Amino acid sequence: MIRKFAADRIYPVSSAPVEEGVLIADAEGRILAIERLADHDPASVERLSGVLVPGFVNTHCHLELSHMKGVVDTGTGLIPFITAVVTKRNFPPEAIAEAIERAEQEMLDSGIVAVGDISNTTDTFAVKAKGRLRYYTFVEAFDFLQDAGAEKAMSDWKPVYEAAPEDHGCRKALVPHAPYSVSPTLFRKIAEANAGQQVTVSIHNQETPDEDALFLHGKSGFYDFYGRFGIDLSDFEPTGQTSIHFALKYLDPGQRTLFVHNTLTTADDIRAAQAWSAHVFWATCPNANLYIENRLPHYRYFIENDARLTIGTDSLTSNWQLSVLEEMKTIARYQSYVPFETLLRWATLNGAQALGFEASLGSFEVGKRPGILLLQGLTPEGRLDAAASVRRLL
Repeated sequence: MIRKFAADRIYPVSSAPVEEGVLIADAEGRILAIERLADHDPASVERLSGVLVPGFVNTHCHLELSHMKGVVDTGTGLIPFITAVVTKRNFPPEAIAEAIERAEQEMLDSGIVAVGDISNTTDTFAVKAKGRLRYYTFVEAFDFLQDAGAEKAMSDWKPVYEAAPEDHGCRKALVPHAPYSVSPTLFRKIAEANAGQQVTVSIHNQETPDEDALFLHGKSGFYDFYGRFGIDLSDFEPTGQTSIHFALKYLDPGQRTLFVHNTLTTADDIRAAQAWSAHVFWATCPNANLYIENRLPHYRYFIENDARLTIGTDSLTSNWQLSVLEEMKTIARYQSYVPFETLLRWATLNGAQALGFEASLGSFEVGKRPGILLLQGLTPEGRLDAAASVRRLL
């Protein structure tokens, strides 16, 4: 069965928007063509009010924390937030499983087709194995800057990595958590584990002032944070550079690297990372940044340096919902100089490329199955309205 959709405009993303066009797909959602509406019998076309866009790619999520919605206060800053997650995350297994099911359904309903998902446990794997969404599972390793703990960190996370589903086009990689939580030894071990594979490496980056402060001059709230858990940072030597430079020293420039959050990343940091590798992507999670730190990245820095941004939702612990469209609205509300077409590329094709899913997702191109969404709520000026909504067609 062939479906033909016409709307106010079609956004292929990989090419210019199409006026007076018809998007043709098979019953499975595979794109067959984009043609002129005038060349088709009107009775054969489904006419819709709104615009057609590809399915969204959520490049950063912690699905396993879905049971903690509303448990952690907003506006505390990252270190109190992490402390709350660590000390409050233990719930009955049934409650965790039910929350994960609900959260995945929320992502499906909001037009998401693929997810870059952090997994420190196997809690999400039963849901992922169903194949309703395409997942890139990032199994995080961390040793809290303790080189002596690197071997244990690798052995602790190996069973999680080995159990991560790879059916239905899903992928997985072992990744470092953040510059402030991974020692040079562990960075090297992670790179060795990924050697010979083409993977995406996700890493949390520059989410709080304390992170850069730790590396710039060694005065940081992370000393007290680690001390509460019996971890001594007295041997840590600051580098005199921002935290991203520490990560760049040990990451593999040949792999796709997805820096996540980047709330305090400067133009100089962006230029340094992009000079280091041609495979750099930057995931922004604006609602989580507001939830935790009451701040947003300076998107102009990224745009002016031709950076490839993607959009993530983070978790329901640090967000009010799991919707890429809501993330786009937040950016449009607070930094309205970012055009809709730019936001859409961040939400679709850039995300697919960051996860290595671009052969099938991210844009309306013949042969792809990117998901087809009807987006309603663009203003006459082409901006996202606060009431904009999305509906999945295929």
